[in-house]
Amino acid sequence: AAVTTRLVPVIGVPEQIENNDTQEAYWELQKFLVMAVKANPNILECLHTPLVEYATPLAQGLLAARQRFLSKLIYQTYNGYVMSQFKKLEQDLRARGEIKWKHAMHLIRLLLSGISALREGELRVRLDEHRDALLGVKRGEQPWSEVNAWRLRLHKEFDEAFASTKLPDRPDYVWANEFLLKARRQTV
Repeated sequence: AAVTTRLVPVIGVPEQIENNDTQEAYWELQKFLVMAVKANPNILECLHTPLVEYATPLAQGLLAARQRFLSKLIYQTYNGYVMSQFKKLEQDLRARGEIKWKHAMHLIRLLLSGISALREGELRVRLDEHRDALLGVKRGEQPWSEVNAWRLRLHKEFDEAFASTKLPDRPDYVWANEFLLKARRQTV
């Protein structure tokens, strides 16, 4: 007997829309909140950026409560992401003899930001005190060995910050769920 498969289009709101030309991404609220409680670095930075062009009242409520998403999970997500990406950079260096210095700078900045969050309980996106050193990495002004040594020192600092952080073990899941329900009621 033959089996017939029929594809049925999914109707609804997409979870994520990306525009690679402008490097913009838009997330459906539930997906955004799920990634925020999982300490996704991109999402946490969206919540903590000082550069907000426009925020609806709903978004203002989310921004006002952004601290509720900070937790010890930052250690796992930031550190894990940076480690995996540095391995890829090292593979690129071995295979092609070059790396994407801008990406290396971004990874160092993520480590610095994560350390700051664990130590201070505040996620800082702007790290002005490290600006010159980070731009030096971005421009490829330091040899790979120095950049990698800095990264290894920062991993050690990350471990120390994690051991002494006052951040909660987990984000405020209850608040995030209540916020989503409230948002859904307001937009119906």
